Amino acid sequence: MDRLLYLLETNPRLTNEELAVMLGVSEDEVREQIRIYEESGVIKGYRAIIDKDKVNAKSCTALIEIKVQPKFGHGFDEVAQRIANLEEVESIYLMSGGYDLCCIVQNKSFEEVAMFVVKRLSPLEDVVSTTTNFILKKYKEQGISFAEPTKDDRGTISL
Repeated sequence: MDRLLYLLETNPRLTNEELAVMLGVSEDEVREQIRIYEESGVIKGYRAIIDKDKVNAKSCTALIEIKVQPKFGHGFDEVAQRIANLEEVESIYLMSGGYDLCCIVQNKSFEEVAMFVVKRLSPLEDVVSTTTNFILKKYKEQGISFAEPTKDDRGTISL
């Protein structure tokens, strides 16, 4: 991955001016390269990582493992695309192991996730079975730590 992409992935809030200085190129060159990356689909978007616990969001994140029966000539792509088109699905991945696909559903209540699995996902043609795993606590996401520093409240002892 080139250095510009690395810098943008690490901190997308850097200005074109800051990026230009860091890369030793002109601001116009940075602006043009970013435009090319965005138009060609290399850069898919920019987003903030929010600690939902700090804003008292009453929602959860679920990782849903899915076993499917792929169609001849289409493999997993066709069923994965149908699942990806469901509005509740934030991400979907082909994976190895006991399940074929894994999708992520975020910012929904436990009940909304359950109803999504029961009424929309499981009835899909070619879906054989699912397992839903709820994230109970985030410690780190996309390289960002969510863990609060621990305080040592034992006090000092002198002998």
